[in-house]
Amino acid sequence: MLSRTAENLFWLARYLERAEATARLITMGQRMAILPGAHHREEWKSIIRVTGSQHLFEKDAVIRERDVVEHLVLNTENPVSIRSCLIKARANGKSVRTALTQDMWEALNEGWRTLESYDVGEARAQLATILDWVKARAMTFRGATESGHLRDEKYDFIRVGAALERAQSVLRLLDVKYYVLLPETDVVGGNRDHYQWTSVLYALSGNRAYHHVYSGVYSPWRITDFLMLNRRFPRSVLYCFDQMSYRLGRLAQWHGQRRPCHDSIELMVDELAAKTSGDIFRQGLHETVQRTLNDCNRIGVEIAEAYHFG
Repeated sequence: MLSRTAENLFWLARYLERAEATARLITMGQRMAILPGAHHREEWKSIIRVTGSQHLFEKDAVIRERDVVEHLVLNTENPVSIRSCLIKARANGKSVRTALTQDMWEALNEGWRTLESYDVGEARAQLATILDWVKARAMTFRGATESGHLRDEKYDFIRVGAALERAQSVLRLLDVKYYVLLPETDVVGGNRDHYQWTSVLYALSGNRAYHHVYSGVYSPWRITDFLMLNRRFPRSVLYCFDQMSYRLGRLAQWHGQRRPCHDSIELMVDELAAKTSGDIFRQGLHETVQRTLNDCNRIGVEIAEAYHFG
């Protein structure tokens, strides 16, 4: 398979995953913004920080829903905005049209120019509808991929890209949630903390799954264990690492060659699987998340080098 085909499939999956993650974050922001004390906690600023878009604002700027809609939904100059990600995902898909099934292409192509018709005011008025549409597009593409694509190396590149992007989005959310949304004077585990942590679970469609694992008992330690270490929840970091390890292993077999990325992902899985939530908090959640994010960034580079991405 051509390297440019692999690269387009890898990034197509990443951009779609990123668009969905941004939509989920905005939904979370809406939920938290209606809680008492939301203005003081600057909920929308936390969403901006999770996406890495703080450079678009002055340091002490007060960020409102309107700003989030403008920069995280409609702004094509912001590489993590929903509109930007959907445009790039479609462009990647168009470049490798013959590598996709008809259903996959339709999921990418259907309504891809929809957001062009909105200005900020109209998008705010229809925000819930827009966010649901974005999530539905991403889920439709995943469903089409799972139900119709050959389990070949193209499929593996799609799955690797999606898993890497998902792991990174969960890690950034955990980091900002713990160190930005909770004021330093708060005691972890308080009543307000409960609503903020459950908002994270809702953002990741994990509330019901978490309830089955922990019988509805909420705490930062359990939620960290669930989102970092649970191998059955498909949005946990370790689950994503397991997927990357399996798919990269298949790619090594396809190509008859192992590269540094294959050893790196196996080490990442082993190191994370050896931890408990207690270990993570003793070592520092922020420090653990930052190290794991650095590992993700490194393996992204190693994958590109291994398969000669442009």
